[in-house]
Amino acid sequence: MNYMKKAEIFKAYDDYILSTYTRTPVIFVKGKGMKLIDIDGKEYLDFFPGWGVNNVGHCHVKVMSAVRDQIDKLIHLPNNFYHPQQAKLAKEIIRWSFAGKVFFGNSGSEATEGAIKLARAYGQKTKRFEIITMKNSFHGRTLGALAATGQAKYQQGFDPLPTGFIHVSFNDIDALKKAITDQTIAIMMELIQGEGGLNVAQEAYVKEIRRICDEKDILLIFDEVQTGMGRTGEMFCFNHYGVEPDLMTLAKALGGGLPIGALVVKDKFTDVLKPGMHASTFGGSPLVCKASLGVFKALTGDKMLRNTKVMGQYLREKLNDLKKKYSLIKDVRGLGLMIGVELNIEGKNIFEKCLAHGLIINCTQGNVLRLMPALNVTKKQVDKAIYILEKSLKEIRG
Repeated sequence: MNYMKKAEIFKAYDDYILSTYTRTPVIFVKGKGMKLIDIDGKEYLDFFPGWGVNNVGHCHVKVMSAVRDQIDKLIHLPNNFYHPQQAKLAKEIIRWSFAGKVFFGNSGSEATEGAIKLARAYGQKTKRFEIITMKNSFHGRTLGALAATGQAKYQQGFDPLPTGFIHVSFNDIDALKKAITDQTIAIMMELIQGEGGLNVAQEAYVKEIRRICDEKDILLIFDEVQTGMGRTGEMFCFNHYGVEPDLMTLAKALGGGLPIGALVVKDKFTDVLKPGMHASTFGGSPLVCKASLGVFKALTGDKMLRNTKVMGQYLREKLNDLKKKYSLIKDVRGLGLMIGVELNIEGKNIFEKCLAHGLIINCTQGNVLRLMPALNVTKKQVDKAIYILEKSLKEIRG
């Protein structure tokens, strides 16, 4: 296959694409399963596929089959008409989550905005509008989602942000209780803070938040954009806690690589948003809904949830073995195949060493390595990733 030359590609990015990303100078042209191939033919083991988008791996056969089947039939349809794929997908999401209804958008940020709007609309009668979120949270890049995000570094340069958001320390129930006022309408949280450093919510903390929300008629919103779709070994992370949210946001892995977001709303609150109050031009198109149905088939048909639990435990064991050998590693934490390795040093150099050796991982919060391989990862692939990571640690340690 003929591609542009590397220099031409880099120059085109420099000349024509806004530089809003810190890009790594690797050009990928093909992906399959856990493998990515660059323009020079070098193979990489992808342990952070698409920032959590490719839970079933790159170009899974069930997703690709679904896309091929749909693409020559109907790609887009406005949401004032009906189509079967959206109906099937909404039914599947509800089957795996809780009794309610779904609104479809295109991204996690859009799902977050929908949740914010629904919460504000629900609070109109009682004149409540404040939403409590957590420090180190990440809910998206649009202004509303950015205001909800509990990390100042993402908010710099965009003042004045929308008001009505209170940030409290994660896993600190006393701080949350003190933040609740007669204007509080919702509490929004990630059960595992991905971008915030792979911080896992404590079970007692989550259950107490649910109790408080029930007592005070406050909406509980779970952001499952990254934890959803099997990432933690359950279809949705809230299953680990025995607690259901009132609203849940989904995106990333839901589309198998195509852009889709979803707001899932519990039955009690499905009549809050009336016709005309919220919309999305491209949300829930026939093509992306069919792809998403392919994702559900892959997760269930290939028994990926069970594999996530088994391989997640195996990967954490291997990482803890490295922790015993290398003082560079401070902590290993996570659920399923959403794992963070906290270092005693900056992680950028280790990320770069791993990449040079053919392993793709991520570093967040400066010193937390993030490992989120596809849910069908094999023992052999885990062993290879551990080998490369250890090799990189040795090189950094000197």
